[in-house]
Amino acid sequence: MTARAANFNLDSVLAELKETYTNANPLSAAQHHLACESLPGGNTRTVLHFDPHPLTIAGGSGATLTDIDGHRYTDFIGEYTAGLFGHSHPKIIAAVQAALGEGILLCGPNRHEQRLSALLCERFDSIERLRFVNTGTEANLMAVTAARAFTGKTHIMAFDGAYHGSVFLYANGISPHNAPYPTMLGEYNNLEHAVGLIRQHANELACVLIEPMMGTAGAIPAQPGFLHGLREVCSECGVLLIFDEVMTSRLSRGGLQYHHAVTPDITTLGKYIGGGMTFGAFGGAASIMDQYDPRRPDCLPHAGTFNNNVLTMMAGCVALEELYTADVAEHFTQQGELFRQRLQQLADDRSLAVKLSGVGSLMNIHFSRQPVDSPQVVRKVDPRLRELLQMAMLAAGFYVGKSGYLALMLPLTDDDYDRFVQAFASFLDHYGELIDDTVDGSAQ
Repeated sequence: MTARAANFNLDSVLAELKETYTNANPLSAAQHHLACESLPGGNTRTVLHFDPHPLTIAGGSGATLTDIDGHRYTDFIGEYTAGLFGHSHPKIIAAVQAALGEGILLCGPNRHEQRLSALLCERFDSIERLRFVNTGTEANLMAVTAARAFTGKTHIMAFDGAYHGSVFLYANGISPHNAPYPTMLGEYNNLEHAVGLIRQHANELACVLIEPMMGTAGAIPAQPGFLHGLREVCSECGVLLIFDEVMTSRLSRGGLQYHHAVTPDITTLGKYIGGGMTFGAFGGAASIMDQYDPRRPDCLPHAGTFNNNVLTMMAGCVALEELYTADVAEHFTQQGELFRQRLQQLADDRSLAVKLSGVGSLMNIHFSRQPVDSPQVVRKVDPRLRELLQMAMLAAGFYVGKSGYLALMLPLTDDDYDRFVQAFASFLDHYGELIDDTVDGSAQ
């Protein structure tokens, strides 16, 4: 460690930044303490909590958020991919207002659900039929249920480090609080290991559940050969392949499955497709999904009061038909690629231990010298460096999360991107030596 770094201690720097943050946000601090009286930790979404306390958001417009202390932030989290259209798109607002005008909780099929389902079947080649739900978690839960019922087998395979919703947690192995399915874990991007497990357990394995890019684990893309290899061995062994594209479906005209030319048996969707309203869906081959056909005497039951709620259905139709068309998806993905390359170039020019992973408009900033191709690499990152990044970028007026994850939004402007690049360059210039000393010290 250099003499400067010895006096520029990471813990003391963080403490100073957090003190400045708290002093600048007294109303958010007070609101957090008030919320703690009725909510455990003042929280009902774990991912939104960070120390010393989260910001309380008062409102949003376009790509700008305002907190209750009156500070404005340019939003680079994008509601963890659900906020693709920003906080106030006039066409989304008009669709929701129209839905409200027609009445809600109609207790019957509505024409908008047919329209949205047809749009999704057209967009995703793997989907011949689908069912709507309310969240990505629910979509994955129902997809696994469909796979087990269709194959008559019991077990599922996921991947170490994955997140498929609040009942499918694998960040630190198999959580004891998961949905109680017999589960085995593969190693992401390790085809030999995954193939061995699938073949060994083929007689009991119903499905393989995978994100074609791990999101919560750190925006880790699957290697193309890995996905193709999984498709081949699943077909060989009579195991259904489920792609969790809750986050990644925005990354081409037909999701990452289109980008990699790999067709899963079932696809799960969520996030932005509902135009910012609560949304989830699971779909796939007609032979699988027709298990839910209520005209069949042996149909699988699937209820859900808000599955076809008119607010989501109408907003989703506008989102896909008018705002995020196939061409827009391709263009926005390329825009994200260029932005991520700009950020990586800043670190490379300074020879710093910073790596960016991701695809298109979804990316993650990591503090590492290793290429980020597995959760094992991400686990080695000192979490204090992520806190340092968050505190510094919030101070610069950019709303970012505690993990270094970025999800770009359509209303971001060229000026917004340029200002973020400048702020990130300043962050690297100010803290680069501290970052390198921390990373290199951890590696010893």
